[in-house]
Amino acid sequence: MFFKRKGCYLLGLLLLAGCGKKELPIEKVLALQQMSGLATVEYVVTKIIKANDNEAWYKFGDRKILMSCKATLTAGIDLSAVKANQVNIDGKAISLTLPHSKLLAINIKPEDIVAEYEEVDVLRQPFTSEERNALAVQAENQIKASIGELGILQTAETNASLFVNNFLHHLGYETISINFDNLTLPNN
Repeated sequence: MFFKRKGCYLLGLLLLAGCGKKELPIEKVLALQQMSGLATVEYVVTKIIKANDNEAWYKFGDRKILMSCKATLTAGIDLSAVKANQVNIDGKAISLTLPHSKLLAINIKPEDIVAEYEEVDVLRQPFTSEERNALAVQAENQIKASIGELGILQTAETNASLFVNNFLHHLGYETISINFDNLTLPNN
């Protein structure tokens, strides 16, 4: 009698455990959203800044500066933007549309802004901290403007596609298609 009662309890526990909430395939895919800003590429670029203000007729003497500015650019995709309607599952095949990559961060450390050369004639004042800071801001803006030329966003999308492809492959999908809006990158 004791073993029958213990067996019934054990059977009941197994049934309750088996009736637990099972995660749907789309929920497993949407777990990517928890990664939010997925950084997939990092570039280090150096921008040279050259300035002089010798053109004014009332200023006597030269004043020139050459500065270098090293910046670390991080790009990737915002996985929190992936919605359920961007996921199509058909058995072992999946199609997923991801947002285009974007610049996630630009980091310029103060010690990475260096005056490489400075020439100031006797009748002129050296460049002030404010002027140097304005030149550093100008360099940062030029770096941001050159993002498209650097290819960092394309590399970020390629790397994100590889990462998501591996993630989906580990979930058991055999035919995987990663899309970026209108651009399709098949990954089988």
